[in-house]
Amino acid sequence: MSTPAADVIVVGGGPGGSTAATMLAGKGWKVVLFERETFPRSHIGESLLPASLPILEELGALPAVQEAGFLKKWGATMVWGREREPWSWHFRETNERNPHAYQVWRPEFDKILLDNSRAHGVDVRERHRVLEVLFDEGRATGVRVEHEGVQSTVRARFVVDASGQEGLLGRALRLREPDEQFRNLAMFAYFTGAEKLPSPDETNIFIESYEHGWTWVIPLHTGWTSVGFVVDSKHGQETVARLGLEGAYATQLAASGHTARMLRDATRVEGPTVIRDWSYVSREVAGDGYVLVGDAACFIDPLFSTGVHLALSAGVLGAAYVTTALKDPDMRVPAGRVYKDLYYHQYHLFRELAQLFYASNRTVDSYFWEARRIIGAVESMSPRAAFVRAAAGQPPQGYERIVLERGQAPEDVADGVRLVEEERAQRRAEVLAQGIRMAGRVPVLTPGAATERKPILGEGEFVWGHVISAPGRPDVPVSRAVAALVEAIDGTSAVRDVVERAVAICGPSGPRLVGFPALEAIGILYIDGVISELRSL
Repeated sequence: MSTPAADVIVVGGGPGGSTAATMLAGKGWKVVLFERETFPRSHIGESLLPASLPILEELGALPAVQEAGFLKKWGATMVWGREREPWSWHFRETNERNPHAYQVWRPEFDKILLDNSRAHGVDVRERHRVLEVLFDEGRATGVRVEHEGVQSTVRARFVVDASGQEGLLGRALRLREPDEQFRNLAMFAYFTGAEKLPSPDETNIFIESYEHGWTWVIPLHTGWTSVGFVVDSKHGQETVARLGLEGAYATQLAASGHTARMLRDATRVEGPTVIRDWSYVSREVAGDGYVLVGDAACFIDPLFSTGVHLALSAGVLGAAYVTTALKDPDMRVPAGRVYKDLYYHQYHLFRELAQLFYASNRTVDSYFWEARRIIGAVESMSPRAAFVRAAAGQPPQGYERIVLERGQAPEDVADGVRLVEEERAQRRAEVLAQGIRMAGRVPVLTPGAATERKPILGEGEFVWGHVISAPGRPDVPVSRAVAALVEAIDGTSAVRDVVERAVAICGPSGPRLVGFPALEAIGILYIDGVISELRSL
């Protein structure tokens, strides 16, 4: 039995798969999506981030999400850091455009995204289980799929693996590597009648550190509350083996403080369920004829509720990679490297912040917390470099600041952050004071800073462009004019001469650099550290 070929096969209909499918269909490709379940289906991971809302808007799914009645999530309330009493922070402190996210019921939320794919022309086939990805001379050429006991082969030009933690390709190609820092286990269940947080934080996610790990409490618009416990994997497995899952969950609940009080009059309606050892990365995420997105590629500890956001983001980036590879095979390899860099930059941002957050908690002394403080201290790169890499080129997440304000971060980390911020403030003041006189200063590049021509993300695909790279920082896409400015800096020429040289490099677009635009660009490069100093002549 054979099925007509498609341009792209997407394996999995979760947020990563539906996002990739919708984006690809929007570029005119014939897309077939295979999902082994029938939606709606159960899934954990209810708490979203504000950064996901622009992606939902781009997909055309945001109106349906807004109309679903999901609770708005304005921030988080925590027992973490130095204090045993709850404290709150809010997204509006760092994100004026999107001051809230949503607490979603995943069966409904995921169905909204999958139905949105259908509405955009994706051939969605539920109750179709993909058994394997087929290869011909190292290139993915299709899949073997089973539906109602009948197996068939479906050929395509490209395969998107969005199979979630099952990791169809990751396991088959032995790409997956566990993250030793986050060998944890989660137990979760759902309750009715849980006590709410005091207003105005009643729809916040609540996170509490306790002896064996930490808890989450997420209110849902259904009237249910998601309650989970994240513990050391070995401890959790031993406890489950000794007490059974019911007993292990009850033991964790009893060991918590505020969480237990919130549930004292509640009734459990579903669960408990257990997930273990779920933090991992893949050595490669793109290859000849295939790409991995979402949990099929990587998953990080759920402390910052990043799972859905990383899946949505990977769906957008992965679709752009597929479109690029199909349209211009010569760009496949360089675009694949950029896809991995962009996706894993987000992953490592959240990982490093989670590692720092674990290390900063001093509310509890126990094996769980001591082990993570020690590991965090050993594994951490230069604290200053870690913070710069986490914060540079990123919209504010809010997490960096609360780690330092509410936790007891390692002293060298706090000192490094203060130094970074003081340097930036001093440079900003210097640029403002210099004004037009800056044209007579000599810019000097930070060692290792350079421009490079490489693929950058355009409208749904990668295109050739220019980036500025510097040690410990993500690549930053820039215009040809700004790239020319960097190329023209030789460490001996004044800004006015650098501009003249950059105009010549740019050609027809060069005149746009003259005057204030050039001085503004030089000032920004200096504040951001690409230019290390502005010497006097």
